[in-house]
Amino acid sequence: MNRTTNGKVGTDAAPRIRPGTESDLEELTRIYNHYVIETPITFDIEPLTVDQRRPWLLAHPDSGPHRLLVAEEGGKLLGYATSSAFRPKQAYATSVETSVYLAPEHVGRGIGGLLYTSLFEVLEQEDVHVVLAGLTVPNEASRRLHERLGFRPVGVYEEVGRKFGRFWDVAWFQKRLSRGPAAPEHA
Repeated sequence: MNRTTNGKVGTDAAPRIRPGTESDLEELTRIYNHYVIETPITFDIEPLTVDQRRPWLLAHPDSGPHRLLVAEEGGKLLGYATSSAFRPKQAYATSVETSVYLAPEHVGRGIGGLLYTSLFEVLEQEDVHVVLAGLTVPNEASRRLHERLGFRPVGVYEEVGRKFGRFWDVAWFQKRLSRGPAAPEHA
Protein backbone atom coordinates (compact mmCIF):
# COMPACT_ATOMS: atom_id res chain seq x y z
CA MET A 1 0.00 0.00 0.00
CA ASN A 2 2.27 2.79 -1.17
CA ARG A 3 0.62 6.04 -2.25
CA THR A 4 1.03 9.74 -2.61
CA THR A 5 -1.54 12.31 -1.53
CA ASN A 6 -1.91 15.79 -3.04
CA GLY A 7 1.77 15.82 -3.89
CA LYS A 8 2.69 16.25 -0.22
CA VAL A 9 4.14 12.79 0.27
CA GLY A 10 7.15 12.33 -2.01
CA THR A 11 6.54 10.33 -5.16
CA ASP A 12 9.97 8.68 -5.18
CA ALA A 13 9.87 7.30 -1.65
CA ALA A 14 6.26 7.30 -0.48
CA PRO A 15 5.78 6.00 3.05
CA ARG A 16 4.96 2.32 3.33
CA ILE A 17 1.56 1.56 4.85
CA ARG A 18 1.34 -1.72 6.75
CA PRO A 19 -0.43 -3.29 9.73
CA GLY A 20 0.90 -2.23 13.11
CA THR A 21 2.81 -4.85 15.11
CA GLU A 22 4.11 -5.42 18.62
CA SER A 23 7.49 -4.02 17.54
CA ASP A 24 5.76 -0.68 16.85
CA LEU A 25 4.16 -0.39 20.27
CA GLU A 26 6.77 1.83 21.91
CA GLU A 27 6.67 4.40 19.09
CA LEU A 28 2.87 4.19 18.81
CA THR A 29 2.68 4.95 22.53
CA ARG A 30 5.08 7.90 22.16
CA ILE A 31 3.00 9.36 19.34
CA TYR A 32 -0.27 8.96 21.24
CA ASN A 33 1.16 10.37 24.47
CA HIS A 34 2.15 13.57 22.67
CA TYR A 35 -1.57 14.20 22.06
CA VAL A 36 -2.47 13.18 25.61
CA ILE A 37 -0.01 15.67 27.13
CA GLU A 38 -0.12 18.54 24.64
CA THR A 39 -3.64 18.65 23.14
CA PRO A 40 -7.33 18.13 23.84
CA ILE A 41 -7.57 15.88 20.76
CA THR A 42 -7.82 12.80 22.98
CA PHE A 43 -9.62 12.82 26.30
CA ASP A 44 -7.04 10.65 28.03
CA ILE A 45 -5.55 12.83 30.75
CA GLU A 46 -2.45 10.88 31.83
CA PRO A 47 0.22 9.45 29.50
CA LEU A 48 0.03 5.70 29.00
CA THR A 49 2.79 3.16 29.42
CA VAL A 50 3.61 0.61 26.73
CA ASP A 51 2.06 -2.10 28.93
CA GLN A 52 -1.13 -0.06 29.33
CA ARG A 53 -1.31 0.43 25.56
CA ARG A 54 -0.77 -3.26 24.69
CA PRO A 55 -4.48 -4.31 24.99
CA TRP A 56 -5.35 -1.56 22.52
CA LEU A 57 -2.77 -2.95 20.06
CA LEU A 58 -4.08 -6.50 20.49
CA ALA A 59 -7.65 -5.30 19.79
CA HIS A 60 -6.54 -4.48 16.22
CA PRO A 61 -5.73 -7.76 14.42
CA ASP A 62 -4.64 -8.17 10.79
CA SER A 63 -8.18 -9.07 9.68
CA GLY A 64 -11.68 -7.99 10.52
CA PRO A 65 -13.20 -4.54 10.94
CA HIS A 66 -10.89 -3.30 13.72
CA ARG A 67 -7.54 -2.46 12.16
CA LEU A 68 -4.35 -0.59 12.90
CA LEU A 69 -2.30 0.69 9.98
CA VAL A 70 0.99 2.52 10.32
CA ALA A 71 2.94 4.74 7.93
CA GLU A 72 6.64 4.01 7.89
CA GLU A 73 9.49 5.75 6.07
CA GLY A 74 13.13 4.79 6.38
CA GLY A 75 12.35 2.57 9.37
CA LYS A 76 10.58 5.38 11.28
CA LEU A 77 6.89 5.44 12.14
CA LEU A 78 5.22 8.60 10.88
CA GLY A 79 1.75 7.93 12.27
CA TYR A 80 -1.13 5.51 12.43
CA ALA A 81 -4.84 5.10 11.70
CA THR A 82 -7.27 2.78 13.45
CA SER A 83 -10.80 1.51 13.23
CA SER A 84 -12.37 0.33 16.47
CA ALA A 85 -15.75 -0.77 17.73
CA PHE A 86 -18.20 2.14 17.79
CA ARG A 87 -20.39 0.68 20.54
CA PRO A 88 -20.50 -2.80 22.09
CA LYS A 89 -24.07 -3.83 21.15
CA GLN A 90 -24.28 -6.32 18.28
CA ALA A 91 -26.37 -4.16 15.95
CA TYR A 92 -23.50 -1.63 15.85
CA ALA A 93 -21.04 -4.24 14.52
CA THR A 94 -21.07 -2.80 10.98
CA SER A 95 -20.12 0.67 12.25
CA VAL A 96 -16.58 1.57 13.29
CA GLU A 97 -14.98 4.62 14.85
CA THR A 98 -11.78 5.75 13.20
CA SER A 99 -8.89 7.93 14.27
CA VAL A 100 -5.57 9.03 12.90
CA TYR A 101 -2.54 10.23 14.87
CA LEU A 102 0.69 11.53 13.37
CA ALA A 103 4.09 11.95 14.92
CA PRO A 104 4.18 15.71 15.59
CA GLU A 105 7.29 16.13 13.45
CA HIS A 106 5.42 14.69 10.42
CA VAL A 107 2.18 16.71 10.52
CA GLY A 108 1.30 18.57 7.31
CA ARG A 109 2.84 16.12 4.84
CA GLY A 110 -0.39 14.42 3.70
CA ILE A 111 0.28 11.31 5.75
CA GLY A 112 -3.09 11.47 7.55
CA GLY A 113 -4.92 11.29 4.24
CA LEU A 114 -2.65 8.49 3.04
CA LEU A 115 -3.32 6.45 6.18
CA TYR A 116 -7.07 7.02 6.11
CA THR A 117 -7.35 6.20 2.41
CA SER A 118 -5.48 2.94 2.99
CA LEU A 119 -7.64 2.13 6.02
CA PHE A 120 -10.84 2.70 4.04
CA GLU A 121 -9.59 0.40 1.26
CA VAL A 122 -9.07 -2.35 3.86
CA LEU A 123 -12.47 -1.70 5.48
CA GLU A 124 -14.20 -1.91 2.08
CA GLN A 125 -13.35 -5.63 2.14
CA GLU A 126 -14.91 -6.12 5.57
CA ASP A 127 -18.50 -6.06 6.81
CA VAL A 128 -18.35 -2.33 7.56
CA HIS A 129 -21.12 0.00 6.46
CA VAL A 130 -20.48 3.27 8.34
CA VAL A 131 -17.27 4.91 9.53
CA LEU A 132 -17.55 7.50 12.32
CA ALA A 133 -15.08 10.00 13.74
CA GLY A 134 -15.34 12.21 16.81
CA LEU A 135 -13.31 15.44 16.62
CA THR A 136 -12.62 17.65 19.60
CA VAL A 137 -13.68 21.18 18.65
CA PRO A 138 -11.91 23.24 17.49
CA ASN A 139 -9.66 21.19 15.23
CA GLU A 140 -9.77 22.78 11.79
CA ALA A 141 -7.08 20.56 10.25
CA SER A 142 -8.88 17.38 11.26
CA ARG A 143 -12.25 18.74 10.09
CA ARG A 144 -10.76 19.54 6.66
CA LEU A 145 -9.15 16.09 6.43
CA HIS A 146 -12.38 14.28 7.25
CA GLU A 147 -14.49 16.36 4.89
CA ARG A 148 -11.93 15.96 2.08
CA LEU A 149 -12.18 12.18 2.51
CA GLY A 150 -15.96 12.11 2.26
CA PHE A 151 -17.09 12.43 5.86
CA ARG A 152 -20.04 14.68 6.60
CA PRO A 153 -20.86 16.37 9.91
CA VAL A 154 -23.78 14.76 11.75
CA GLY A 155 -23.85 16.51 15.12
CA VAL A 156 -22.05 17.94 18.11
CA TYR A 157 -21.98 16.70 21.67
CA GLU A 158 -21.50 19.84 23.73
CA GLU A 159 -19.06 20.05 26.66
CA VAL A 160 -18.68 16.27 26.99
CA GLY A 161 -14.99 16.20 27.90
CA ARG A 162 -13.08 18.12 30.54
CA LYS A 163 -9.36 18.57 30.02
CA PHE A 164 -6.88 21.37 30.74
CA GLY A 165 -9.40 23.00 33.07
CA ARG A 166 -12.17 23.48 30.51
CA PHE A 167 -14.98 21.62 28.78
CA TRP A 168 -14.69 20.58 25.14
CA ASP A 169 -17.28 19.80 22.46
CA VAL A 170 -16.98 16.78 20.17
CA ALA A 171 -18.20 17.07 16.58
CA TRP A 172 -19.24 13.79 14.99
CA PHE A 173 -18.65 12.97 11.34
CA GLN A 174 -19.65 9.92 9.35
CA LYS A 175 -18.91 8.31 6.02
CA ARG A 176 -20.68 5.43 4.33
CA LEU A 177 -18.45 2.93 2.63
CA SER A 178 -19.38 2.19 -0.95
CA ARG A 179 -19.53 -1.53 -0.49
CA GLY A 180 -18.65 -4.36 1.81
CA PRO A 181 -20.08 -7.81 2.09
CA ALA A 182 -23.58 -7.96 3.48
CA ALA A 183 -24.02 -10.19 6.48
CA PRO A 184 -27.29 -12.03 6.97
CA GLU A 185 -29.57 -10.74 9.72
CA HIS A 186 -30.13 -13.13 12.61
CA ALA A 187 -33.70 -13.40 13.80
